[in-house]
Amino acid sequence: MSKNLLVIGDSLSYHGPDHPYPPTEPRLWVNVAASDWSTKLDEPVELDLVARLGWTSRDAWWALTKDPYLWGDVAPRADALVLAVGGMDHLPASIPTYLRDGIPYVRPAKLRRKVRDFYHENSPKLIKISGGGLRQLPQPATDHYLARITAAIRVFNPEIQVVLLAPGQHSSPVYPTNRHHVPAMAAAAKWVEQNDATLVPIDRYILPSLMDGTANPDGIHYSWRTHEMIGHAVGQALKSTTN
Repeated sequence: MSKNLLVIGDSLSYHGPDHPYPPTEPRLWVNVAASDWSTKLDEPVELDLVARLGWTSRDAWWALTKDPYLWGDVAPRADALVLAVGGMDHLPASIPTYLRDGIPYVRPAKLRRKVRDFYHENSPKLIKISGGGLRQLPQPATDHYLARITAAIRVFNPEIQVVLLAPGQHSSPVYPTNRHHVPAMAAAAKWVEQNDATLVPIDRYILPSLMDGTANPDGIHYSWRTHEMIGHAVGQALKSTTN
């Protein structure tokens, strides 16, 4: 009999130092964590990865409640939950997120491309001018949606263990400030205490690759060494027994 590990994340869960990879890629941190947990349990572990580029905790909540495969099949069989969303939430925003997310709906296509190009070119400038005070998602909303996800999963398994991946630092020209990072870390530490979860800080695994140039050139996505270290840290955080 096998255990099931559910990871709800963003592109950091499946993107390598050069491009996105299939979820079966063994070097991804999610698979390293599943392998470590399998070794700890001495039984097979099946990984269910639910993730998408740019997901905030709100997007993850919408996926959980709107996708019948996720709430009807994947979630009920989970023996452990890793919340790897929230990192996107604390990045600075040039405009409210709902406006950015509305760009793909602009018609006609020629106008959409102009709007998209204008946004990509000017967003970093606007963040610098404004000081980056606006987050992609306000911290209270992040805490709220993470709690709702956890509560929904615990309907199926009240004793499920929950691991929260802490928001990580970045060095991206697209998001030219880390001003929200320290408050987001403090909020994550408070959240795990209030929601009976385990926090896995990841800055110490991310920063070396940002400094030596082995991370993705976008300054956000991980090197393979970072994937390995984060995977081992998550695997260590997962308990050796489940109810």
